[in-house]
Amino acid sequence: MATPFLYRPPSDPWLTVLHADGDILVLAKQSGLLCVAGKPAEHGDCLESRARAKYPNARIVHRLDRETSGVVVMAMNAKAHRHLGLQFERRKTSKRYIARVWGDVRGEAGAIDLPLSCDWPNRPKQMVDKENGRPALTHWEVIRREESATRLALVPITGRSHQLRVHMLSLGHPIVGDGFYATGPALAAADRLQLHAESLTLHHPSDGGLITFSDPCPF
Repeated sequence: MATPFLYRPPSDPWLTVLHADGDILVLAKQSGLLCVAGKPAEHGDCLESRARAKYPNARIVHRLDRETSGVVVMAMNAKAHRHLGLQFERRKTSKRYIARVWGDVRGEAGAIDLPLSCDWPNRPKQMVDKENGRPALTHWEVIRREESATRLALVPITGRSHQLRVHMLSLGHPIVGDGFYATGPALAAADRLQLHAESLTLHHPSDGGLITFSDPCPF
């Protein structure tokens, strides 16, 4: 059963800017902060609203789950917004995540190619759905083995909702601290979801050149 959603966004630091220019704004999002505002008034504090308080033209392009930390890029004008949106849509960006998963993962690297769909009775949870799901592909590699967990580098090729969380669960190794998919010791072992978007590589809207932005893993 999912952990009840009690929204208490972190306030320190209020906003961490990794890069800013006339086309893009790159931020380091904290775990526990929504990317965009939720419907209830008390869910109005989010990464986008904080960014726009300082950079009024900033517009969201993609999202991370509330519990996931790491690199997020925003557009600073309409042209850049279209440019970045197409990159994500056409999979021209590349992302690298760090995750701590419960247990000792067998093997050193691999790929998970399992289609996903919404688990409607339990939404927003997702599930593996080989008949009606949308294609989803994740590459993984072991970074370090710990006493009760394994630290992995994850590279999602597709960008499905909860993709990394469900794919890790499908291996039998839920992400540590995952309030949706982990239970028992795997859930209790951390006070946050141990998933971090460490780097994002994209084509800069101004000249198309490849550029990578990184945010060190906080756990």
